[in-house]
Amino acid sequence: MRTKRVLLIAGGVLAAILLQIASARLHGETQTASALSGQVTSADEGPMEGVVISAKKDGSTISVSVVTNAAGRFAFPVARLEPGHYALKARAAGYELEEACSADVASGQEAKAEIKLKKVKNLSASLTNAEWLMSMPGTDDQKRFLLNCTGCHTLERIMKSTHDAAGFMEVIQRMSLYYPGSTPLKPQRLVGTATRDVERGGNGMKTAEWLASVNLSEQPIWAFPLKTQPRLMGKSTRVIITEYDLPNPLIQPHDVVLDREGNVWYSDFGQMFLGKMDPKSGKVTQYPIPVVKPGWPEGTLDLEFDKDDNPWVGVMYQNAIAKFDKKTEKFQMWSTPKEWDTDGGQLGHLAIEGMNVDHKVWIKNSDVGNIYRLDLVSNKMENLGNFKDPKTGKRIGTYGIHSDQQNNAYLLDFSAGNIVKIDAKTKSATVYETPTPDSRPRRGRVDSQGRLWFGEYQGDAIGMFDPKTEHMTEWKVPTPWSAPYDAVLDRNGDAWTGSMLTDRVARLDVKSGQYTEYMLPRPANIRRVYVDDSKNPGTLWIGSNHGASIVKVEPLE
Repeated sequence: MRTKRVLLIAGGVLAAILLQIASARLHGETQTASALSGQVTSADEGPMEGVVISAKKDGSTISVSVVTNAAGRFAFPVARLEPGHYALKARAAGYELEEACSADVASGQEAKAEIKLKKVKNLSASLTNAEWLMSMPGTDDQKRFLLNCTGCHTLERIMKSTHDAAGFMEVIQRMSLYYPGSTPLKPQRLVGTATRDVERGGNGMKTAEWLASVNLSEQPIWAFPLKTQPRLMGKSTRVIITEYDLPNPLIQPHDVVLDREGNVWYSDFGQMFLGKMDPKSGKVTQYPIPVVKPGWPEGTLDLEFDKDDNPWVGVMYQNAIAKFDKKTEKFQMWSTPKEWDTDGGQLGHLAIEGMNVDHKVWIKNSDVGNIYRLDLVSNKMENLGNFKDPKTGKRIGTYGIHSDQQNNAYLLDFSAGNIVKIDAKTKSATVYETPTPDSRPRRGRVDSQGRLWFGEYQGDAIGMFDPKTEHMTEWKVPTPWSAPYDAVLDRNGDAWTGSMLTDRVARLDVKSGQYTEYMLPRPANIRRVYVDDSKNPGTLWIGSNHGASIVKVEPLE
């Protein structure tokens, strides 16, 4: 009996100890729900909502950002910041840090940081491309010309220039001789007779005269007030953003896509590499792509994954496409036949979604807009020529090319406002007009229901074409001059797009028609948008094409 009583007492003591340990653990987890928290204030506004706060550990290539709530408060989850010393930054239009900020994060403790902002002294240095367009005088038609410029550089370079009209005419002509993947860090000239239509059918001299009237050629400061977009509030503050710095400032991550294992792959718009990144460590591996046209511009654009989870890329002015075998780590190349090859030959886009149906890959050649089909059985290309708009007789200016599960192809007419469907069996084309004239659809994706989603670059909208009803729907993005480059629908019912001008990404609830936008921590030049929709809400992956970084955007609701 005594032994039994001792065991009961011992058991009770052990239970009490375990209860205390569990309580202490729970209390500890409650107390350290955040690794780092604080408040953002300014003398002008007091507590500030919608400020993006970034934390980057010393020696790391990964930065994590959160956004302040209505009380100006921010918090970094414990799981996102490991122990260490962090430099802190803030982004809020028209504001900057009063002084450098940092924080020491320790395990089991919540670090604190009170951040104070002040008005910027030089507002022009922090404007987005869209804010320059909002600020400068001129008509929308005049300003649309500048949508052709942001692919290579910021509008700040133009607005701070001192070119007169004659000088701008020289610049416009010179720009027509550069590869579209050029940047100020690495300009690449075209070869031979190849040129680009940078005027897009406009009047060069009138454009030059207007540009000379809004830059600094006639006065030391601008004769108009500089405007900024209001900060994003409410639901837009419920997000965590992770940035991964790439190892070389010349890397231009044009398309960013995840494979089935969760590895992050990117195409490099200015160099002959296919890149892979480990999203946990940020480690990057680059695979050199063979140069098949020495002396021609280098870089890749479209990145697609086939059913075997192998990446394919369009190799631009090398006039080829490439498939990378992940097992052998070798590339297989297909080049334009020599009899079709030209100085301006450019195979930037391909469509492989439906290729298992007939073993054919759709390819677009930007030089005169020819559409090819590569037969993977014979390894021969078929040239379908280019297609015309039946109403105007003008050539379809194809940019993106996408295929459905039956391997029918869709062409996005970047020179007007058309969607063209090519029947895979008959090769006949049907042209459909977007609701907004001259919307310049650019890139998109076919969803599981066979509907085409696309970005309307000049229409400031996400568009959707349903081939069953032959009906199109548009949803205008709320921020002016967003110029959506791409659009994709996730399986949760949200459509996503990004911008080369606003430094924002936009998420559309298709059922309600409501957008939620998220401000990025740094200037970004976004092309392709990719969504990992294994969870709800989905996680957006993008490349900062001029920032040598990959960005992950995780909405929290």
